[in-house]
Amino acid sequence: MASSDPEKLMTKGDKLTKLTLTRWNADWKSATELYEQAAVGFRLAKDYGKAKIAFEKASKGQEMLSSPWDAAKHMESAASMAKEVGIWNEVADFFRTASKFYIECGRSQPAADALAKGARLLEEASSDEAIQMYTEACSILEEDDKEQMAFDLYRAATSVYIKLERYADAATFLLRWGLAADKCNAVHSQCKAYLSAIIVYLYADDFKQAQKCYNDCSQIEAFLGSDQNRCATKLLSAYEEGDIEEIKRVSHSSTISNLDHMIIRLARKLPTGDVSALKAETSKEEEMPLDENDLT
Repeated sequence: MASSDPEKLMTKGDKLTKLTLTRWNADWKSATELYEQAAVGFRLAKDYGKAKIAFEKASKGQEMLSSPWDAAKHMESAASMAKEVGIWNEVADFFRTASKFYIECGRSQPAADALAKGARLLEEASSDEAIQMYTEACSILEEDDKEQMAFDLYRAATSVYIKLERYADAATFLLRWGLAADKCNAVHSQCKAYLSAIIVYLYADDFKQAQKCYNDCSQIEAFLGSDQNRCATKLLSAYEEGDIEEIKRVSHSSTISNLDHMIIRLARKLPTGDVSALKAETSKEEEMPLDENDLT
């Protein structure tokens, strides 16, 4: 009867993959089976560090056996074990490797999912790495014309940016989401993304950038005739008038209440800056005399 001691299984597996004077070819099939059994044994014993190593070796074995799908699955398990022992750089590396194996299988959705799993685990421990992995996952789906499958990823990356108070980056990612929604004719999601970007700029007290974002998005016909556009128009007009009550009223409108929670929370806190100063600046610009060149 075969030994169920994971340590002994690992030792046997290592012997089968090591070339010697009497073994010219590694027996990856038998070794991989042993590594897989050992990995399960270590995990059941909650010896996550050794389970991680065993899953790594099992993944390597499946790769050598030209089975990238199984190699990816084992690499994901290794990543989960790395998380249990707090080796965060390996969490990222292993999920990325798993993603590459899925790509090798021609499967973009599992490839993106692997990166997203890693990103979710890394949000607290390494936010920048999490954002990068979300971005890579979006790119995989975009390249395969599966933008609609990436909507949750755009949302997740935006949420991390907002938590980090990187509002310009959050708005940029929302605009990327809007472009992706446009490509797959998800008009409602597109318009919500554009309004969300405008709100993020306003929350960051960057009225000029919010106005520029509004002007750019209004060049797109789908947004121009939308409820989200009308809401943005009212919001920006209230800012120009310095009307705090109107800003609060619009911020609690049903159109904004239908946005993602992370955006609603920002909108409910508007205005964050001194809108009276903005009104004074706007009035000053309107009262400025025309330059002689403007009259010719």
